[in-house]
Amino acid sequence: MKTKILFLLLLAGVTCYAQNTTDGFFKMTRAGFQEKNAYETTAFVEKYFRVPGNTGFNASIHYVENILKKAGFVEQKKNEFEAPLTYRIEKRAMKNNTWEPIDANINIIGETQPLISYKTNRNMIPINCGSTAAAAGVTANVVYIEKIVAAEIEKMDLKGKILFSENNPSRLLQIATKAGAIGVLGYSMPKYTQPEIHQTSIQFGSMKANSEVWTLLLSYAAKEKLKAACLKGDTKLKVNIQTKIYPSEELTIVANVKGSTNPDERFVFSAHVQEPGANDNASGVGTLAEMARLTAELYQAKKIKPERSLTFLWGDEIVSTRRYITEDTTRAKGIMWGMSLDMVGEDTKKTGGSFLIEKMPDPSAIWTRGMDKHTEWGAGDVSEKDLFPHYFNDFIFDICKAQGKFANWTVNYNPFEGGSDHTPFLQNKIPGLLMWHFTDVFYHTDNDRIDKVSATEMKNVGISSLTAAYTLISADENTAIATVYQVKEDALIRLKTEFELSKKAIANGKSADDEKHIIEVWGKWYVDALATINKMPVKTETTRVGSSIKFATNEIEKQTKAYLEELR
Repeated sequence: MKTKILFLLLLAGVTCYAQNTTDGFFKMTRAGFQEKNAYETTAFVEKYFRVPGNTGFNASIHYVENILKKAGFVEQKKNEFEAPLTYRIEKRAMKNNTWEPIDANINIIGETQPLISYKTNRNMIPINCGSTAAAAGVTANVVYIEKIVAAEIEKMDLKGKILFSENNPSRLLQIATKAGAIGVLGYSMPKYTQPEIHQTSIQFGSMKANSEVWTLLLSYAAKEKLKAACLKGDTKLKVNIQTKIYPSEELTIVANVKGSTNPDERFVFSAHVQEPGANDNASGVGTLAEMARLTAELYQAKKIKPERSLTFLWGDEIVSTRRYITEDTTRAKGIMWGMSLDMVGEDTKKTGGSFLIEKMPDPSAIWTRGMDKHTEWGAGDVSEKDLFPHYFNDFIFDICKAQGKFANWTVNYNPFEGGSDHTPFLQNKIPGLLMWHFTDVFYHTDNDRIDKVSATEMKNVGISSLTAAYTLISADENTAIATVYQVKEDALIRLKTEFELSKKAIANGKSADDEKHIIEVWGKWYVDALATINKMPVKTETTRVGSSIKFATNEIEKQTKAYLEELR
């Protein structure tokens, strides 16, 4: 009993010390993060339809470069640690040509107003679509097909005509080409975008490069209008498409803040530049740029003294992050945490989404129940062998909850699903999380514009992300011990929740063995997560962290055993 009391007294002092450290970082990031800067960068980037190598993508990279230079980062000449604050732009030849849209219009012959126009719907032109043969456009009859039956379509006379169907045009491209059509019009909007309400939205898409047949996408309103015209009788369209396809190089920009003690160990932030939206992902670019600017300001003012390095990366989604991790195996060994900023600026009142932290694979990705739920993105293929026990999940969630309480900001989480820049970290056994918003009715649509972005939302994400990173890159034993206590408390809350759910499941006829297994897996996941805290401190001079982990592990194992016995 005396040992336990002594430990609790020690823990109280350590927790207070660690809390003061985090509070200090919160104070600096809350005062220093300029949401106006993040918003202005977002507004610049969202003007462009961004594809690696094209005008908008490269302009965005250089816009970030100017922010870094003004903040005090110097261009790297030999190596990334030749100065405390460095940046570099990596240039790579592209195997395929880049692409960018210029203009497009569809007019129903006899109508005075366009059916749809690029000026209002930039996503109507799929990536890789070429220009119409004539500079002024082409005029042709349109053939409406209700159901796709390849054998029947191949018998139709489509030579010189436009094929129209309420399906993704990529499904019809090969058939249309074979049948001699000059173009395909299609429609593809998932239910969560609520197309009957947001009738002008089009989700961006892509098509096979170098195709002889062009394809265009329609909004719900345009699709319905064209369908009604086709059902009345012969309909003729004038279509004009202007795009650019040309050789280019792919750019990635990387900025580093050198750690003073263990510079080869680092926290890596990643935000992808490509895609045409404001939230997706101009908001990630803008937020991360302001985070880098503030970090340089605090470093130069000697308000922060990172002992590990901090890296900021902007590039092509997943591709640039994966390459950063895999191209230099020595560098990869020092990456201790990764975080993706993707769709972090949503005005939730307009988009319907919620701020989410996508967790690393824990048992909720397998047994999704209670308050846990997947987004419309869909569950990832996760089995028990894919679980990734680590303190990072709870550590980041608790940091965000603290900012949420301070700023009246709603913070939620979702089980692992994948699909963004956190995935390469996890695939390479590096803890990685995603900061994002979903479900968003404007997701991937051309209505994802700057008016749907909240500067305040970006500020909350930036503050939380930086506070977490600053804490981890200079973590000491006190930080680690406080994290042990935090994770243990989170574990006990989760075990109680899962126990109550399993108790109800058994009462409703579910297998007791299966329910006990869920509790066992959760218990083991948290025990293994606690063990990872041993590597948190920059320097480990005593066994205090190990002792606190052992004590917390015993509590979790004891509670797990008690729940399992009660479920018999």
